[in-house]
Amino acid sequence: MTELKTVSITHFSDVLCVWGYIAQRRIDELKLEFGECLNLQYHFIPIFASVDAKMQQNWGHRGGISAYAEMVRGLADKFDHIEIHDDIWIKNTPTSSASCHLFLKAVQLVEEKGEMPVMSVNSSALESVAWEMRLAFFKELVNISELSAQLEIAEKLGLPVGKIQAEISSGAAFAALDLDAQLKEKHQVVGSPTMVFNEGRQTIYGNVGYRVIEANVQELLKQPKAASSWC
Repeated sequence: MTELKTVSITHFSDVLCVWGYIAQRRIDELKLEFGECLNLQYHFIPIFASVDAKMQQNWGHRGGISAYAEMVRGLADKFDHIEIHDDIWIKNTPTSSASCHLFLKAVQLVEEKGEMPVMSVNSSALESVAWEMRLAFFKELVNISELSAQLEIAEKLGLPVGKIQAEISSGAAFAALDLDAQLKEKHQVVGSPTMVFNEGRQTIYGNVGYRVIEANVQELLKQPKAASSWC
C-alpha cells in the first residue's frame, strides 16, 4: 500500500489580527484542495497581548487607535469575503489577545485527549472556536478578551466547558501557550499570520495570495521524502 504523503504547516496567528481573519479563507481552501495530505498545526502569538501599549507604540504618532480602526475598516472594501463592524476597535475594545490564546490552547489540549465532539468534516474544535472568536470580534463587535465571551462561544458550539476550564486551572494551558512562544522564537516568526513549511526551511508571512501558498504545498508534495529542494 502506498503511504500517503503529507505536508505539515506550522501556522502562527493572533486572533485579533485582521490579516489572520482575512487569511482564513485561504486556509479553508487549502484544506478543501489537499485534504488528508495537509497537516496543520496551530500556534498563537501575542501580537496584541497588550492592546493599549501596541496602539500607543505603533499608532500613537499616526492618529492612535481611531486611525488603526479606519485602516481595518478600509480592508472590508478590498476583501469582499470578510465583514467588519463599523465601530471595530472603537467600542468594546479588547484589552488583550492573550486570554483568547490561553482559552484556545485549553481547547486544543482537550481535543488532543479525544474529549471533544466531532465538529464537522472540515473543522476541528480548535479551528471552530478560533474562527468564531474572530467572527465575534470583527463582525459582531464582541470583546472576546473577556472569559464570559469565550465561554459563550464554547457553549454555543456544544463543547465541554468544564474540561476546557480544567486545562486552564491546572496550568496546562499556560504551559502549552509558553511552548507556542518558544516555537515562535525558534522559527523567528515576526508577525501574524505566518506559515512555516518544510521543517522551518520555508516561511510565508502576511497577506500572501492563495496561489503562492498552494504552489509551496504542491512543490513539497512532489519532493521525495527526506529531500530538500535543489533550487
